[in-house]
Amino acid sequence: MYRQGDELKLCTRPEWGTGKVTKVEHLTRDGERDQRLWVKFPNVGMKTILAGAAEIERVGEPLSGDDDHSFAARELSHESGWLGEIMKDRPEEAMTSLPPECSDPFTSLQKRLERTLSLFRFEASGSSLIEWAIAQTGLDDPLSRFNRHELEAFFDQWCRARDAQTRTLVEEARKNREDVSELIQRAPVSARNALQGSRSRS
Repeated sequence: MYRQGDELKLCTRPEWGTGKVTKVEHLTRDGERDQRLWVKFPNVGMKTILAGAAEIERVGEPLSGDDDHSFAARELSHESGWLGEIMKDRPEEAMTSLPPECSDPFTSLQKRLERTLSLFRFEASGSSLIEWAIAQTGLDDPLSRFNRHELEAFFDQWCRARDAQTRTLVEEARKNREDVSELIQRAPVSARNALQGSRSRS
């Protein structure tokens, strides 16, 4: 499976050069999982490729990315069997989860906190909610799958998980005597407010 940022060559069109995947759409074709790729090639510009029907050579190692935890990726990987039924009945498990980088034990605490603090760029109003939904679902049009009220409810739960993870990481840093004050100062105001609110309640 390909991800945004992957580099590849089309074996039947070597003259196009090495292209970079700029967008990925998951789909099912003839009962099989497939992907539609938007690839920008240096010699011919943007091309749309059906991965399952093209002879593709990947260049370099596949990239790891945030889209692994998205609703679309989970729904695609669990589209059959009992897990598929759970995903249909409980989409909140995918919609309210944080990116894996926020809690990866093999990543430094500073990196985990930096990634978590970056999530405070999303807000519940206007276009920011839709931007969050696109990032979280992996869908071009999240409103084709959820209505706005559902997205707002999911976002509220997601925010609580984000805030709790932020407090956990800051507390871990305090116990480890790691200075994360610079990260917090650079964070969005909403992140600092969330931390101040937790201190005032404690």
